[in-house]
Amino acid sequence: MQMAYYSVLAVTPTSEGWVSDYLGPANRLVAQYGGKYLARTSSHEQLEGEAQGSTLRIVIEWPSREAAVNFMQDAEYAPYLKARTEGSNSFHFLIAGKDYLT
Repeated sequence: MQMAYYSVLAVTPTSEGWVSDYLGPANRLVAQYGGKYLARTSSHEQLEGEAQGSTLRIVIEWPSREAAVNFMQDAEYAPYLKARTEGSNSFHFLIAGKDYLT
């Protein structure tokens, strides 16, 4: 059985021009790779650590690490990824769905 992985993103758009062109293709490609959006929201709060503001928090569940990496490396996604990274401050973490401390 493969382990689930989670993409956790903090995104603050610096321009809005890319957003409407991004959503449809990104949604389709996430689904194509077996990903499922668990959260896409501006409703979040930081409970610990030095303040790191961001406009949006996004959480995507992937069926495997390979699915997440293949999505990010998909040639069809490349121009949308470029538009997002050029039009926002984005941080993307890929997290294994395992508790290594137990």
